[in-house]
Amino acid sequence: MIARMLWLGVAAAICAPAQAPTAAQAPTATMSAREVNELCQRSTQLMESGGIAVPDLLRAAAPVVENVRQACLQLQMRPGAGQATYVLLMNLRAYLTLADAVPKPFPFPEAARAQFAELRDNATRLDSHFRALIDLKDAQLRTSDRDNLKRYAEANRKLAPPDPARPRVVFLGDSITDAWRLNEYFPDRDFANRGISGQITGEMLGRMKADVIDLHPQAVLILAGTNDLYRGIPLTTIENNYVMIADLASAYRIKVIFASVLPVSDYHKDVNPANERTKERPPLFIKALNEWLQNLCSQRGFTYLNYFAAMVDDTGQMKADLADDGLHPNPKGYRVMAPLAAEAIGKTLGAFAEQEKPHKRRQTSK
Repeated sequence: MIARMLWLGVAAAICAPAQAPTAAQAPTATMSAREVNELCQRSTQLMESGGIAVPDLLRAAAPVVENVRQACLQLQMRPGAGQATYVLLMNLRAYLTLADAVPKPFPFPEAARAQFAELRDNATRLDSHFRALIDLKDAQLRTSDRDNLKRYAEANRKLAPPDPARPRVVFLGDSITDAWRLNEYFPDRDFANRGISGQITGEMLGRMKADVIDLHPQAVLILAGTNDLYRGIPLTTIENNYVMIADLASAYRIKVIFASVLPVSDYHKDVNPANERTKERPPLFIKALNEWLQNLCSQRGFTYLNYFAAMVDDTGQMKADLADDGLHPNPKGYRVMAPLAAEAIGKTLGAFAEQEKPHKRRQTSK
């Protein structure tokens, strides 16, 4: 009797109904990362409470519940990961199959019955999300705009021709560049931000013509590679893409500035497990890539912009106060980066101007 009263108290505490979507929110099959996390947390609660109502289920389903926890952690670190979503779905289904198979006490609490029904609804919702995720990834593979050229197409059309008195520099990169408000850190400079969140070096190579060359800059500042490491792209492939980007820029007399890959850290993983960055972006690989990149710049006469040295701590990780998630610089991080970028650009454009003087004199003498 006491056990039943305890169960009813737990059930009442965690059985609050989900809020219905407002009229302004059109339902979609694909869930956001936040919605998946909420489904994970709620499903774990429901499975644990199911074990209180059905003791045999608690023992039989223990490995399945642990699999769900691990899949949820993976989805926190990598939202939208297909394998982790599949594992979560299969284990929710396995739990429900076990719940149907084990004997239940009589009378069976109505709250427990409602919770099993809610868990079944969660599995159905996750199944729809997983199918939509497959469709989305398939569409991304078949898209006619793999490199997302449309992102800056309109901005490129509206961009005025460069003013010789204000040398243009294009910042080419991923989310770290995309989030950088260049006009706030470099006022009165013709610096064009062409960063796109999530991009790898191969996609930036595909954007070189539209987002760099056609803008006629005097220099391009490239910050890339961290997403390649995250996706497990081999270092040799990343290096090949660096070389091809540089060759294209050089062919059009655009000076090249290569920024080092930034360090990452695990200091904020207690806030969110997704902030454990060193597993997906091993510091050893970052170090190797930066050393190769520095050698390339030395051999080819490019400018090497060493953000890494200014942002790394004694443990080899990004200083805790420079990024709130261990990956993307916060305002303090950008304040560290800005003067280094300005110095590298000044050095590069100065060398560019000196090299251009003889060329211009030859043109004038004709």
